[in-house]
Amino acid sequence: MPTAMDNNNNNTIDSNSKAFLGKGWKFPIQTNQGLKIQTSIYEENIKESIKIILGTRKGERVMRPDFGCGIHEFIFENTSSIILGHIELSISEALTKYEPRIELLKIDFSKEQIDNGILIITISYLVIATNNRFNIVYPFYIREG
Repeated sequence: MPTAMDNNNNNTIDSNSKAFLGKGWKFPIQTNQGLKIQTSIYEENIKESIKIILGTRKGERVMRPDFGCGIHEFIFENTSSIILGHIELSISEALTKYEPRIELLKIDFSKEQIDNGILIITISYLVIATNNRFNIVYPFYIREG
């Protein structure tokens, strides 16, 4: 049975257990020299899926109007603790609903770049199939560029 080394905690992971993590088109969509669409697999696919969920406004997809994250409703809002709570709830609801391969652990905010109109969101999550922890840093632009 083939195995792969998991570079997070140096455990040997059975590649069949990672099959649940899936694969899909690389995001953003890319092609190789032969013009074949590149794919992403396993944890990389999950990370790209999270970015797609967070970057999609509810109502943006024609056949799936409920898909996406409600954080876009808070553009131009003051970043008070109440608004940050609403943003955290929107992220939590979207990821729980649309990314069943993870367990959401923590959402943190950094206001270091808030004067430039950027709220830095750090999302910590557990990949359920492999029990590995990851995080993603997502810049949320609270003002138009």
